[in-house]
Amino acid sequence: MAIAKMSVPELERFLHEEFPQAFSTGGDITIEHADGKTCLLRQRYSEKMLRPGGTISGPTLMALADCAMYVVVLSAVGPVGLAVTTNLNINFLRKGAQGEDVLAAARLLKLGKRLAVGEVSLTSGAAPDPIAHVTATYSIPNK
Repeated sequence: MAIAKMSVPELERFLHEEFPQAFSTGGDITIEHADGKTCLLRQRYSEKMLRPGGTISGPTLMALADCAMYVVVLSAVGPVGLAVTTNLNINFLRKGAQGEDVLAAARLLKLGKRLAVGEVSLTSGAAPDPIAHVTATYSIPNK
């Protein structure tokens, strides 16, 4: 089992300070779990998430997946603000349910000294089938 370098309260404090534009108090994204190997984020439903046709937009899903990868990486390595996405690949699988929160379950596949590779499964509401699947790589700078 992985040992988290940052707890959920520590992650929330760090993200609120470093990225208030995305993680402001009372923001749309909350961290439900993070343990150094996995994390679960929730984006509360808002009409601003929708694209024409009433589906959850691609940019919304990509941003949530990227946030989830950042959170799982930080939970594994600690407060490294300059860890950055070097690759993100997303497959849109089905339409997200209008009016439902979106969950992002991320897990690290490999954590090295310089790179972290992971995947994120995005689900909508209580439906068990993913609406998108993401693989991503993060670059981890020297501390």
